[in-house]
Formats: sequence, C-alpha cells, structure tokens
Amino acid sequence: QVQLVESGGKLVRAGGSLRLSCAFSGGVFGRFVIGWFRQGLGREREFVSAISWTGSNTEYADSVKGRFAIYRDKSQNTGYLEMNNLRHEDTAVYYCAVRESWSRVPLWSPQEYDYWGQGTQVTVSS
Repeated sequence: QVQLVESGGKLVRAGGSLRLSCAFSGGVFGRFVIGWFRQGLGREREFVSAISWTGSNTEYADSVKGRFAIYRDKSQNTGYLEMNNLRHEDTAVYYCAVRESWSRVPLWSPQEYDYWGQGTQVTVSS
C-alpha cells in the first residue's frame, strides 16, 4: 500500500521560503507522477504543481509559476516543493498525491490521483 507523508510546513513571513517534502513508501517510486495541491480555509483543493516519473516534465499553476519549483529524488523516494517569495495567499494545507498517468487525464484534477498524504500546514504572515 502506497503511503505519503508530507513535512516542512510552518509559519513564515511574506517574502520568505519553505521546502516541503513528500516521503513515498509502499510502491515503486519511479512509476508514479507526483502532484502537489493546496487547500485554504473555506476553499476548494487546488492544483499547485506536478512532476513526471523521471522529473523531465513539470507543470505549475499560474499563481505559483516563477516562485515554486517541484523536483524529486529517487535515491530518497521523496518529492519536494520549493516555495520562494511566499505570499499571504499561499497560506493553506499542502498535500502531495501520486498517480501513474502523466497525460491521460488532467493533472489539475484531484479526483485523478490515487494516493494522498495527510497534509502539512503552511501559514504566511503578511
């Protein structure tokens, strides 16, 4: 059974940086696409970024392009989300999720991911 554990969320000032981690276990890491989503208070879960099996392809939501970077380390079975120039509106619970397909179904759709972590809270003070 695939399990995902996020970490790295905390309180940070606007303009600051954080790196979130997504530790993967229970499967073959290289067979899964990793997606990051976030959910602010009272809001729907929204797509942030995704990375393909080898890391050669990435996608970002427009709201984070140029500020966030997604990558993965197969030696550690871990995915990462590097967040820079954080804004108050980035405040949310951040989730990582995985699925096997890169392009067959939309990357931005939470329903198309098979396994989810428990989430990690990121709070950006203005």
